[in-house]
This record gives sequence, C-alpha cells and structure tokens, in this order.
Amino acid sequence: MIRLNGVSKQFDGKRKVVALDSVDLDVARGELVSIVGPSGSGKSTLLNLIGGLDRPSSGKIEIDGRDVASLSDDDLTRLRRDKIGFIFQFFNLLPSLTCVENVALPLHLKGLPRKEIESRARDLLELVQLGTRMDHLPDELSGGERQRVAIARALAFNPPILLADEPTGNLDTHTGAEILRLIHDLHDRLGATVLIVTHDSGVAQSCPRTVTLRDARIAGDARR
Repeated sequence: MIRLNGVSKQFDGKRKVVALDSVDLDVARGELVSIVGPSGSGKSTLLNLIGGLDRPSSGKIEIDGRDVASLSDDDLTRLRRDKIGFIFQFFNLLPSLTCVENVALPLHLKGLPRKEIESRARDLLELVQLGTRMDHLPDELSGGERQRVAIARALAFNPPILLADEPTGNLDTHTGAEILRLIHDLHDRLGATVLIVTHDSGVAQSCPRTVTLRDARIAGDARR
C-alpha cells in the first residue's frame, strides 16, 4: 500500500538540514503502524511525504502503486483527497462552522449534492459517537470531542490510508486513551492502513508494528 525507496528530504537555507536520509519502508494494506523517535528525527517529515503534503528531495514514494513524485499538483491533490485522511494534533477545525459543517467541508469541495453531503457528514459523526453534538461549534466541545470531529472529517471519502500526527498529544491521559481506542476500532471496522506518529510509548505499544526513526534514518522496525 505504501512503499518508500531511498527517500531523502533536505531543507536548504542558511544551513542545509537533512530531515530524512535514504529511508526504505514498506507498509502493507491494512497495517496499523506507530512511528516513534526523538524530536527532530524526521517523524512528521515522513508523514508529510507519505501524505503528499511535501515532495522528497530524492527517492521514490508509491501510494497504492502510484509514484507520488511523478504526479502533477492537481493529481496529487486528488490523491490526497480520495486516498488519504489526515488527523492532526491541534484538530484544525474551522471555529465558525458546526460539527456537521466541518465534516461536510471536504465533501462540498468535491461538488457532491447537498443532501448527500449532509447525510454522509451526520453518519460519520454517529460513527465517532458524536450524534448528540452535530450542531455544536468547536468552542462548545471538549478536546476529545474536537478530535472526534477531526477524525470524522478525515473519513469523509472513506480513505484507505489514515495518517495521524500526534493524535493524542494535545489531550489529557483519559481522553487520549479514548481517542486511541476509537482509532483502533475504526482500523478494525474499516480496514484502513493507519500510521500514527507519537511520542507516547503507550500509543506506540498498542500498535502491532513500530518503526523507530533516529537522526533522519530508520533505526528500528519491530512487530509484535
């Protein structure tokens, strides 16, 4: 499902920063993988490259058999929209929109019929157990509820890949555990390929596979 071959990423400025260095990685369809490592090891860069939010300096990235680097900007945008759902630490919800409207936003951008969009958005909020909060604004929700809205939005197109960057990092321990259980439940029910970047050892150990990054390289790849 996801294949990286010799992938490097460097940022040029006053001094060159090598964020990833010759990384090889294969993730099979339906796997649940945690990505760990110290700050600055390249975890978020790796996730951004896999998600098509950035392009590698060298090497090859394949998503579902497609070479990401060879895609035009428009094709890459469509790949992200249709194949990849993103879950971020800080939710990235629009404060002036209700839960339903936040989840529906990507569906509107695809130009689907309004009735279909609202039905899909409400179904997704039910899926993440927010059926009683659909018409609330983000400021009226707890942190855990906001993350559930963000997860519902990530599932808008039923993507085969979910990329989560510190999904529990901005939550208290109890709420973080609830969100982790939700991600595991969605993985089991939907069969998506899930990658979770985390500093939390409990989150990492809950996944059947853990990839460790250190100094921009893969330092370990363990399966349980």
